[in-house]
Amino acid sequence: MLKIMLIIASIVLFLHGLIHLMGTFAYMKLGVIQQLPYKTTVLGNRWDLGAGGIAVYGALWAVAAIGFMVVAVALFLGWSWSQPVLVGVTLLSLTLTALDWDVAFAGVILNFAILALIWLGPRITSWFAR
Repeated sequence: MLKIMLIIASIVLFLHGLIHLMGTFAYMKLGVIQQLPYKTTVLGNRWDLGAGGIAVYGALWAVAAIGFMVVAVALFLGWSWSQPVLVGVTLLSLTLTALDWDVAFAGVILNFAILALIWLGPRITSWFAR
């Protein structure tokens, strides 16, 4: 049962990483995504980052994407450093998605769920081990 949960968690994290690439494509003007139009503002259009700032913001989405995909593989392979890195990449993702809440609110919710599962992890593991 734990192995199945680990596989599912790895898949979800990998997919979450792939979805982050949408932000990279949109904000670095690498492609057009109708659900995520190019703009230079965050925080509900209250903070204008300018073209250069939004490109950096888009690059940070790529960092989160790569982070989630690497952590997904590391978690699946049982590498011990996966959990601390997952906390860091999730906090980065939470910041990025919160800044663009209008279109990325689902990411905020998923990031909070990931952090909650990390916190509850030992309790969940011991419950399934019974």
